[in-house]
Amino acid sequence: MVDSSAPLLTTHIEDEDTSPPLSFDKIFEQCLSSFSFPQFLQIILVGLALSFDSQQIFITVFTDAFPTWHCLDHTICNSTTTDICKLPRSAWEWDGGFKGKSVISEFELECSSSFLRGLPTSAFFMGSIVGGVFMALVPDSFVGRKKLLFFTTLATSLTGISIFFSSNVWTYAFLKLVIGLARSQIGTYAINLISERVSTKWRPRATMIPFTLFVLGFMSLSGIAYLVRHASWRVLYLCTSVPAFIHGVFIYFFALESPRWLHVQGNNEEAIQVLKRLSPTNIIYLETVSSRLHSKEQPPSSSSIKDLFIRKWAFRRIVVVMIIMFGLGMMYYGVPLAVRDIKVNVYLSEALNAMVELPTFVITPILLEKFNRRSSVLVNCLVGGALGVLCFVMTSFGRTSIAFALELGSFFCARIGFNLVSVYMIEMFPTCVRNFATTMLRQALVLGGASCPIIASVGRNVPSISFAVFGFVVSGLGFFALLLPETKGLSLCDTMEAQEQRDQALKT
Repeated sequence: MVDSSAPLLTTHIEDEDTSPPLSFDKIFEQCLSSFSFPQFLQIILVGLALSFDSQQIFITVFTDAFPTWHCLDHTICNSTTTDICKLPRSAWEWDGGFKGKSVISEFELECSSSFLRGLPTSAFFMGSIVGGVFMALVPDSFVGRKKLLFFTTLATSLTGISIFFSSNVWTYAFLKLVIGLARSQIGTYAINLISERVSTKWRPRATMIPFTLFVLGFMSLSGIAYLVRHASWRVLYLCTSVPAFIHGVFIYFFALESPRWLHVQGNNEEAIQVLKRLSPTNIIYLETVSSRLHSKEQPPSSSSIKDLFIRKWAFRRIVVVMIIMFGLGMMYYGVPLAVRDIKVNVYLSEALNAMVELPTFVITPILLEKFNRRSSVLVNCLVGGALGVLCFVMTSFGRTSIAFALELGSFFCARIGFNLVSVYMIEMFPTCVRNFATTMLRQALVLGGASCPIIASVGRNVPSISFAVFGFVVSGLGFFALLLPETKGLSLCDTMEAQEQRDQALKT
C-alpha cells in the first residue's frame, strides 16, 4: 500500500510545482471583475473626503463675506451711496445688530486693506501649494494610502474646529494656512485609494463618484450656510469640521487599504484578505490561488520618486501631463472668474457653473469606455478652446446670451478634461509612484488657476479677452496629448519595471 501511494503523491506534488504561476494583477482583475456592494460602500466612504474638502475650499465665500449694514443716523448716512469708512461708528450698524456674523465684521476689517481682508483665503491657497509639494515628497511606502488619507482628513478637521477659538485675523489666517497644508493631498490620496480597489472595467465609473461627491459637498455648503446665516461665522466651521472629524474616524476603522499598495510592499497575505472583503463571492477562488501567488511570485522590487526623473519615459510623461493640466487649470478656474465681463447675473452664473459639472461625471465614463484616452483629451481641449474664443467674439458683438452659453460650454469641457486626465494619469504610472505623479498633476492645475486673476484683469480694458486667451492656450497645449501612450483597457501596473515591460510589449 505504501509503495503504490508514493507515485500518486509524487505526481500531485509535481502538478503543484508545475502549475502555471498567477500574477497578482491577474488575481486582482479576476476577483473584482464584477462591481460588488462592498466596493460601492468603500468608494462612498473614501469619496466623502472630497465632499468635506470642497467645503473647506469654498467656505470663505460665506464666512469672509462683507456683511450688509444699515444707517442709524440718516442725516449723514445713506447705505446705498455713503462710504462706510467715512462715517462715525455711531452712525451705522450691521444688519441684525450682530457683529460676529462675518470675519469682516467681527475683526473690524471693513475699512482695512484688500490685502488684509483677503489674507485668510490667500493663506489657505498658499498652504495648499506648499503642502502639495511637501506631501508629494512623502514616500508611498511610509504609511500607506489609507493612513495618509486618515491623517490628512483628521488634521484638516481638527484645525477647522480650532478656528472656532480664533481671537484675531492673524490667528485665523495662520489656521487657514494650516488647513491648506493639511488638505492639499486629500483628493490625491482618495482617488488613488479608490482606483486601486476596482478592476480595469469599472475604473472609469468608480473614479467619477468622488468627483461627484466633491461637487455635492460644495452645493451642500450653501444649504448649511443658509441654515446658520443668523449665527456666528464660527458655527459654520463647526458644522463642516465636526462631521469631517467623525468621517475621519470612520476611515480609520472601516476603510480598507489599497491591495495593490500592499502587494508592492510585499504584504501579499494582507492584500488577499482585502480582496476577500471587497469581493466576498470570490473567497473560495482567492483561497485557492493565494498559495500559488505566495509560492510563485517574488516580492516586487522597490522604486522611489527619483525614478520619475531618471527614467526618460516617466519624466516625459509627467511633464507632458502637467503642461496639459496647466492649460485646463487656466480654463477651469479662469472662465468662472472672467464671466463678470459678459455682464450677466453673477449669482446665476456661478450657480449654473456649479450645476454644469454634474453631467460631466456621467459623460466622462462614456468617453473613457467608448473612445481612446489620447484622442478624447485632444478633441475635448480643441472644442473647449474653440468655445472660449467664440465666447470672446460673441461678447464683442454684444450677444450676451450666446456668449454666456458658450462660457458654460467651455467650463463644461474644462471639467471633462480634468476628469479624463485624472483617470489617464492613474493608468500611466505604477502603484509605487502613483501618489507623487498625481500630486504633480494637481499642482499644475493649481498653478494654472493661480495665473487666472492676472489674465482675467486684462478683461477690464478689453472685455472678455480672457476667454480668447484661455481658449488659445488650452487648444494649443491639448496637442501635447499626442505625445502620451494609449492606456485604454489596460490594467494598472505596480512597479516601474512592469510598466516599462508593458510599454515595450505594446510598441512591438
